[in-house]
Amino acid sequence: MRKCVAIGSILTECNQFGGAPIDIQCFERYELRRGTSVLEVNTGVVGGMLRVLQENQVEVAPLLYASSCPGGPITAECYFQLKIELIDRLKNIMPVDGVLLPLHGSSVVEGLGDPEGDLIKAVRHVTGNKVPIVVTLDLHAHVTDEMMRFAEALIAWETYPHRDAFTTGIRGAKVLLSIIKNRVQPTMAMAKVPVITSGIHGSTEGDSPFAQVMNTAKEYEAEDDVISTSVFLVHPYIDQPSMGSGGLVITDNNLEKAVDLAKKLAEQYWHKRFQLEPEIYTPQEAIKNGLKTLGGPVLLVETADCCGGGAAGDSVATLAALLEAKVTLPSLVPVVDPQVAKMCHQAGIGQEIRTHIGHQLDSNWGKPISIIGKVMQLSQGHFQYTGGIWDGVTGDMGPSAVLTLGAIHILVTTHGTYDWADEQFRSVGLNPSTAKFIVVKNPMNYQFAYGDIAKSVFILDTPGPTPATCRHLNYENLQRPYFPVDKYIPNLSPTILTC
Repeated sequence: MRKCVAIGSILTECNQFGGAPIDIQCFERYELRRGTSVLEVNTGVVGGMLRVLQENQVEVAPLLYASSCPGGPITAECYFQLKIELIDRLKNIMPVDGVLLPLHGSSVVEGLGDPEGDLIKAVRHVTGNKVPIVVTLDLHAHVTDEMMRFAEALIAWETYPHRDAFTTGIRGAKVLLSIIKNRVQPTMAMAKVPVITSGIHGSTEGDSPFAQVMNTAKEYEAEDDVISTSVFLVHPYIDQPSMGSGGLVITDNNLEKAVDLAKKLAEQYWHKRFQLEPEIYTPQEAIKNGLKTLGGPVLLVETADCCGGGAAGDSVATLAALLEAKVTLPSLVPVVDPQVAKMCHQAGIGQEIRTHIGHQLDSNWGKPISIIGKVMQLSQGHFQYTGGIWDGVTGDMGPSAVLTLGAIHILVTTHGTYDWADEQFRSVGLNPSTAKFIVVKNPMNYQFAYGDIAKSVFILDTPGPTPATCRHLNYENLQRPYFPVDKYIPNLSPTILTC
């Protein structure tokens, strides 16, 4: 008899220190597919899953696929609307032989700290204990006990920058089919240590500290009985109990080995903790040093305002420093400010406007600054992603404008969007290769977006909910000790979760 597998997802990343709440409109701007429209996806993690299921002539029962750019917590109304719809669709198509849930692992909901665990548990309640559930996660997931208890397998992306969403979907689907066909009996262990760091040195490419741990994990996959290994650099901008980073190992009916290998990965992670903390500069220091750099572009990495980490994208800390330094060389700065974007559209191309810009969405991190600028370009804000999580998907910045202040070109947008490469700048006619300074607000993706052309890079220390170091974040639910606040923790032993 032909096997049937259900696919459903609510996939986003959240920030509990800032950013605009994620509501249903946020999902609609990215991907919100229901029923058979899910089957049209051919990229990303869902595309990879569908490829494997179709090649193996497995019937697919599509539920709901909702993905969105990160932000603040998901509103309770939005989450429960999507959850209820997904669960109702699952109930209506039962029975199934397995379930695939492509999730993130670091989202939160108003009043609910672990929505992924909650969703997996709800799916398990419908399917019963005999139907296997395989979950794919971002490698920045906060892996919880509830996720472990109610899923047969958790499988994380292997690359950062995230180049492997599609192949992770393939891996997840193949593991599920192996379980359905009784080829493996998965036993799973997660070991974590209290290392809470940004993604600045979290690349899986080259010889970064995180890459070294990932390489060890992938070497373990060649050993007998090992089905899958994952390494997690926990998303540090949520505030939940028992957060930590480390390794997850799935074996074929060998829990002791899973625990042993996961523990080794966590211990290796702990030993590399100091290498994960970046050197940081004030914007003034970075601009001063950048002006001494021959040529450009010089990257000013304002990671504290990363839309991809849930920030609002409305900081003008670095813009203010560029204006203060009276920079006369071409510079590019992105700012999310719907009010100023609207003013630009009302004024029209070639017109000068006088206004305040910045910190209109999340006022906790700074104050607006006064500017006089000329509207040079207008756009409805549509662009196409050229890779990563949303490869091929149309991004939506909303009504947008290029506002010029002398040599400084500000890309003013209505909505914050995830930065993959330089698609947003180029969509409005801005060429990063000709700029002296580029303000980038992603802690990692700038490396391949501008790595071939950048003359120097400075990681900035600016206010915001996604800072380069977590030393000064005011966690309430995450309890000490944790690195980097506590550099040394006597008698530390990794926390072990098993399934």
